Amino acid sequence: MIELIIENGVAEIVLNAPEKLNSLDEDALAELSDAYDDSASAAADGRVRALLLRGEGRAFCAGRDISGVEPETDDAVAYLDGLVTPLLKKMSAFPAPTFAAAHGACLGVGLGLLIATDVVYVADSAKIGSPFAKLGATLDSGGHWLFTERLGAHRTLDLIYTADLMSGADAVASGLFSRAFPAEELLPATRVTVERVAQGATGAFRASKELVASIRDRRLGLWESVGDENAAQGQLCSSADYAEGFRAFQEKRMPVFRG
Repeated sequence: MIELIIENGVAEIVLNAPEKLNSLDEDALAELSDAYDDSASAAADGRVRALLLRGEGRAFCAGRDISGVEPETDDAVAYLDGLVTPLLKKMSAFPAPTFAAAHGACLGVGLGLLIATDVVYVADSAKIGSPFAKLGATLDSGGHWLFTERLGAHRTLDLIYTADLMSGADAVASGLFSRAFPAEELLPATRVTVERVAQGATGAFRASKELVASIRDRRLGLWESVGDENAAQGQLCSSADYAEGFRAFQEKRMPVFRG
């Protein structure tokens, strides 16, 4: 179900179970985790400098595959705490810039995959929200945090209580994700950006990724964040890409970064 293609410095991870809208059972989560491990190994030896996550078919990911779940015996904590949360943390800590191209349903665990990705581009017709009111369950995989952080408490609970879904265009306009594209343009446009980023100064990008995560998770104030920035810049001073970037500017040419 999970495919991994590594080419031109980009790891492309594909959710490929279109017949079930790329919903994820325990085996699929394990495969996805392995794909991130393999991509991280390739990043460590320089073969991967950016990552793209996408889904085949009509949807990015409709969430957990509950087709075979017996509600009376279901262990939701084992699924979420034991499998989903470790995967999301692994995705968030990936040692290079990560992107997702999301279309169709982006729900439940599928929404969590987007939350754990650095940059998310969506089709303007994508469907994002909380369908759990129809299941007698609650939003999971970081959805409460994302919606409350970006939309506020009232809009969050409105989406949860009603199970109404936002379009991708509305989600971007509301600040949930980065950019929206017509569905047919989403993947080509995302690939162009990912390939360009993969040629960039990915060491500096990783520093920014860590700074942003620290601001988010530690709720840093301005001057504490500035101190962290200064320290990160000092560490980058000794890198080959830092020297190349400055030389290229001074010589009025395009830089060639090693990553």
